[in-house]
Amino acid sequence: MDTAEVLTGAQATMSADRVFGTPFERDGVTVLPVASVGGGGGGGDKGEGSAGVGFGLRARPAGVYVIKEGKASWRPAVNLNLVIAGGQLVAITALLTLRAYLMRPQHG
Repeated sequence: MDTAEVLTGAQATMSADRVFGTPFERDGVTVLPVASVGGGGGGGDKGEGSAGVGFGLRARPAGVYVIKEGKASWRPAVNLNLVIAGGQLVAITALLTLRAYLMRPQHG
């Protein structure tokens, strides 16, 4: 496969179609899904027909636009894994602080 052909295909994947999903309507409300998309690629040529190319793409839900009665509102997506990890970090910090407080030498 030609390096230029691969990079052209990679560029085509970085389109608005990847960011904005297909809108759908239910009960008079239109929902437009939105994603955060990023990526990168590169290639090289050593000469004599020896070439290589690589590409990476990352997409994650950002939220949805909700359109009702002609007014649009934004509803962000919540990353539950990040919320849980943050809660665990707070709990570990609290336990280590409590342990340090209980283990301190008593004077008096």
